[in-house]
Amino acid sequence: MKKIKIGVFGAYRGAIMVKYCLEAENAQVVAICDNSREIIDYHKNAHKDFKITFYDNFDEFINHDMDAVVLANYATEHAPFAIKAMKAGKHVLSEVLPCQTMKEAVELIETVEETGKIYSYGENFCYMPAPYEMRRLYKEGIIGEFEYGEGEYIHNCEPSWPRLTKGDKTHWRNNLYSTFYCTHSIGPIIHATGLRPVSVIGIEGTKNERNLRTGLRSGCFGMELITLSNGGVIKSLHGGLYIDSYWFSMYGSKGRVECDRDIPGNNRIRKVHLQYNDFSGDYGNQKISQYIPERDHDDSSDKFGHGGSDFYIMWHFVEKIKGNPKADIIDVYEAMDMFLPGMFAYRSILNGSKVTEIPNLRDKAEREKWRNDTSCTDPKVAGDMLLPTCKTGTPDIPDAIYDITKANWEKVKDEVYKKRLPGKK
Repeated sequence: MKKIKIGVFGAYRGAIMVKYCLEAENAQVVAICDNSREIIDYHKNAHKDFKITFYDNFDEFINHDMDAVVLANYATEHAPFAIKAMKAGKHVLSEVLPCQTMKEAVELIETVEETGKIYSYGENFCYMPAPYEMRRLYKEGIIGEFEYGEGEYIHNCEPSWPRLTKGDKTHWRNNLYSTFYCTHSIGPIIHATGLRPVSVIGIEGTKNERNLRTGLRSGCFGMELITLSNGGVIKSLHGGLYIDSYWFSMYGSKGRVECDRDIPGNNRIRKVHLQYNDFSGDYGNQKISQYIPERDHDDSSDKFGHGGSDFYIMWHFVEKIKGNPKADIIDVYEAMDMFLPGMFAYRSILNGSKVTEIPNLRDKAEREKWRNDTSCTDPKVAGDMLLPTCKTGTPDIPDAIYDITKANWEKVKDEVYKKRLPGKK
């Protein structure tokens, strides 16, 4: 079996993609790039028996002899590197998120169209056991036409903030807005239904003491009320409330399906709860079932992160390159359907939570309105379109907060690297 040659950019989060390529029958890792010499050294030590070339410069890395690139770099910087990779003749798997601005969104879509390269968005919550089964049930018409759904991704990152930001005041996580990191909660319902979001109302939780003491300048949670192309509605909730929760539910014209809430003991949103009417008799002839779905590659995926979904995003991407008709990827248009509701929810928030239309970037004429729109909270990218990080303005956080976080990172750095990276244990 011919193996697809993969390069991984971003070797910390990308370590799990490297692991896939080392073990898979359909892929091999041939190059790894990261700007951290320390992280590269861990990989070098662990993979001495494999023919892998290591880089600390993306422009050199992208010219390596390989078929595809996995982007596991900073979430605000995926689009520019995806564009470079496709123009260099490589297929792209982009880990979250697809872009930061509308200008990038237009350029990314047009690069996919111009190059003909495969672009796959790695929204792993879509491939977790229960959400993926919910998709199957919807596609088979079990619950009927979509009417209402809810998605939650609540993750209190305060304990992990030293590991995530390393005390860097300019780190993207410290400067994101409340509805930016939205595709974990929105994505599974979009992927299940295939419906396009057409408008959104954004709501921001501004009580953010936990955020401020870590250095994060946004509201503590974001909410999107999204209207879809068929009139159905999604309520999406995500952010840093105190207790973690991952959960999805969909109501259709014939029934309802949801997953277990991810709390201790529930085994990572695996169990499905299904209730529907098969209309074989009188109205109200309901069928009810609860079960944990099984998939063909579960034996291989269980040792990978995020409920095995990290395995499946890689498997489908590689199989798509190989031409497998069963490969199920999230293409660039669907990636935008998952991301743009959060972007325009924030514009709604800044405009008093008014209903805001979501552009359809499949329409080439629609793209022209947004081609030069750099609105975002990143000063390096926004230029004169810089947005505040919170609806009440960008808070001023003392440098001492970041100094504390950096000191805490230095205390745990070795332990974190030994746990999360290959090599010395």
